Amino acid sequence: MISTDIHGNKYNRTLLMTVLITGSFVTILTATLLATAYPSMMKTFNIDASTVQWLTTGFTLVNGIMIPVSAYLINKLSTRLMYVSALLVYLIGTILAYWSPNFQILLAGRLIQAVGAGVSMPMMQSIILMIYPPEKRGAAMGTMGLAIGMAPAIGPTLSGYIVDHFTWRDLFGMIIPIISIVIIAAFFLMKDVLPNTNPKLDFWSVVTSIAGFGIMLYGFAEVGSKGWGDTTVIASLIIGAVIVAIFAIRQFKLDEPFLNLNVFKTGQYTLGTLISSLSYMGMLAAEMILPLYIQNVLGKTALQSGLILLPGAIAMGVMSPITGRLFDKYGAKQIVITGTILLIFGSSAFLFIGPNTPTIYITVFYAVRMFGIAMMMMTVTTAGMNALPLDLMTHGTAVNNTVRQVAGSIGTAILTSVLTNVASSNTPAKSLLSQNPLAYKDQAINAVILGYKSAFIVAIIFAILILFAAVFLQKGNTTKNKEVIDGKEAK
Repeated sequence: MISTDIHGNKYNRTLLMTVLITGSFVTILTATLLATAYPSMMKTFNIDASTVQWLTTGFTLVNGIMIPVSAYLINKLSTRLMYVSALLVYLIGTILAYWSPNFQILLAGRLIQAVGAGVSMPMMQSIILMIYPPEKRGAAMGTMGLAIGMAPAIGPTLSGYIVDHFTWRDLFGMIIPIISIVIIAAFFLMKDVLPNTNPKLDFWSVVTSIAGFGIMLYGFAEVGSKGWGDTTVIASLIIGAVIVAIFAIRQFKLDEPFLNLNVFKTGQYTLGTLISSLSYMGMLAAEMILPLYIQNVLGKTALQSGLILLPGAIAMGVMSPITGRLFDKYGAKQIVITGTILLIFGSSAFLFIGPNTPTIYITVFYAVRMFGIAMMMMTVTTAGMNALPLDLMTHGTAVNNTVRQVAGSIGTAILTSVLTNVASSNTPAKSLLSQNPLAYKDQAINAVILGYKSAFIVAIIFAILILFAAVFLQKGNTTKNKEVIDGKEAK
């Protein structure tokens, strides 16, 4: 479809969308691509598990820090320059990681990747919301759900295959030609579709944003290994929360806020952000817990684990565009409620897992969960964004992505700690090992399984909270940002 950018120049919207989806799929894929490669990386660089984990922890931290910054950059710089630059930064990080002669260079490359990903992801959402009229945004955002939903789920499967057949460096090597092609395509096909307001840069907003979100995300990242009672974790969470609060207060006092938090004055936006964050927590919960269960309890390989969960990723990918079209026609409320019921049903099935649960059982009910999440996450995000005036769109996108990132870290920390604590508290005494080894083994396995079941109880609680919040969604598909679409008033 031919549209016009902010300069009145014509462009092909379908080709622009193709560039966006491909680029975002690759950058999101990166977040979950390394887990199965950790053992070989540890061997290559002679490092321990806590050190190699920083490839994920560091990526999450920098990615989360850059999302609030993206709102300022998007409003300051032209769309094409900003998007191509973000992908170039991501490419530089990928090349550095592929070449890395030592772990320090590998980590540096990984962090540079996160800078590019942290800017490109909010940009994708802002661009889609800007170039499509409100009545078509559901389908467009549903297509975006392909990248958000499928990439993290496909990551472990693809990673397992590559590590088994090639080397961990090829995880980065395969990305280099793909992202290079996307950059070349973006140079010609990406257009300036987001209006620039040339905002002033508030130094202390930048400092408190980076410090607050960085320290807080670090605290949540450390919960899994150190627990909630660790001094470092407690200090990080408290200090981070205080600095974020200072950042928020400052934004309300500025004439030109670095990140406009007035978006939360719109009830439907706030509700949409809450539900999308809870659904994201629910998605990450299963993506984190189930591979551990499949490998540690059922004894499957990393590749087998990924293949067992792959149909769930496909289900989400297939359902996301369909859900988007349903949203355009009927609105979010009934779709979200239906999706939440599916999520509760699919999660409840995992309360009955055991040491010999058939893999088809896991595959089917995981797909049911992902089917339900596909009906919620992008649907309610679109509904929330439609409730904002057009001039708050980029800030609304940045806030939504930031809250979702923090929520994902919180959800991961909660479920990891529940899984660990329940399993540890129910593990039999060591004395039983010498007295009755078989009894000790059975009780130890049951303790671990109880930990997984308890984690899914928490996931069900998340889903129940979504169901309660969904009741307050407006019926139908309403919007407050019809002012300008492709330079014309939207009718």
